Amino acid sequence: MEVIIALLGILGLGSGAGYMVIRNLYYICQPNEVLIFAGSERRVSDGRRVGYRLVKGGSSLRVPLLERVLTMDLTNMIINLKVSNAYSKGGIPLTVDGVANIKIAGEEPVIHNAIERLLGKSRQEIEQMAKETLEGNLRGVLASLTPEQVNEDKIAFTKSLLDEAEEDLAKLGLVLDTLQIQNITDDVRYLDSIGRKQQADLLRDARIAEARAKAASVIEAAENDKKTTLRRIDRDIEISKAEAERRIKDALTMRNAVIAEAEAQIAAELARIQAEVPVQQERIKKTEQQLQADVIAPAEAECKQAIARAQGNAARIIEEGKAQAEGTRLLAKSWQAAGANARDIYLLQRLEPLLKTLASAMPEVTVENVTVVDAEQGNMATKTAAFIEQLRQTTGIDLAATVQKLGGDRPHRISPETKS
Repeated sequence: MEVIIALLGILGLGSGAGYMVIRNLYYICQPNEVLIFAGSERRVSDGRRVGYRLVKGGSSLRVPLLERVLTMDLTNMIINLKVSNAYSKGGIPLTVDGVANIKIAGEEPVIHNAIERLLGKSRQEIEQMAKETLEGNLRGVLASLTPEQVNEDKIAFTKSLLDEAEEDLAKLGLVLDTLQIQNITDDVRYLDSIGRKQQADLLRDARIAEARAKAASVIEAAENDKKTTLRRIDRDIEISKAEAERRIKDALTMRNAVIAEAEAQIAAELARIQAEVPVQQERIKKTEQQLQADVIAPAEAECKQAIARAQGNAARIIEEGKAQAEGTRLLAKSWQAAGANARDIYLLQRLEPLLKTLASAMPEVTVENVTVVDAEQGNMATKTAAFIEQLRQTTGIDLAATVQKLGGDRPHRISPETKS
């Protein structure tokens, strides 16, 4: 394939021309034939080198200018055989009619023999060669057998003929599929005389066998009747014995069965009562466990929760009281330490968040004196001064005086971060 593609590339053929070339070079092998591509040398399975390659049941491309394709038909060929005056063992001439099915071998290495000997020959020539070969083998086999052997055992005769012809046909590249012997005759009526003698012997033997069979049948029938009668008597005796034994066993079994039934009823009742005791005990335990789980345990848990809740509330109240008392004590102590300014300090501490809110919107300034100005000017300082004056009038706290009193004569800076 690669060689052809390379050649097409060298020739520069177009797609249409290349298709036509490949179509002429592409060969498909039919199932009943073999393609022989002559021209390419290769080594076959038996070691020989041949100048061709085989394609069977497939397809291949022919190498242009280097290979030539030949076809060999593998279909079956029917050959009618007739051998006259073939002398058998003992000198009796026989005439044998038969039919054989042969074909050209399609497998290696026999196919190489067929290519060498039959390639180029017509089917008539091949059939004639096969017929002459089979007739020669047939004469050879007949010479080794007596007429009785040939006539009585045709299967063995056919097998001997197949064994004899197989090697000769393989040398020609042929395979013998089937061989059937249809008729065997002789001109001197030797087989007929053998047949009449055999028929008389068979008739005699059949009559003797029939008489013996009848006698044996009568004796066998008498023996069978005797055996049958004896077996019938023995069977009746065994039946009577078995019936008597059954009645005795039934009586004994009935007595024992009544006793066993009463004992079984008592044992069953006792077992039922004994089995009921642990069931009732388990039921009591289950009831106690259910009461414990449904009533006692929830009550105990609720009691514990109430005690813990009361203890927690009491502890919280005690701690809150302690904290409040401590805070009051510290407040009183701070109040006493502050002296006359305690009231003002207390109020300033309460006003500290409000002052932080107001001061956060003011820029940082240095205050030496706090002076009340006209509130209608609208700036932040004016609003602050107004607020301080209003605080003094409503609460009585002079914020400026308080600041000067706490800080001495030093001027103070009031900013959003200044604490009282």
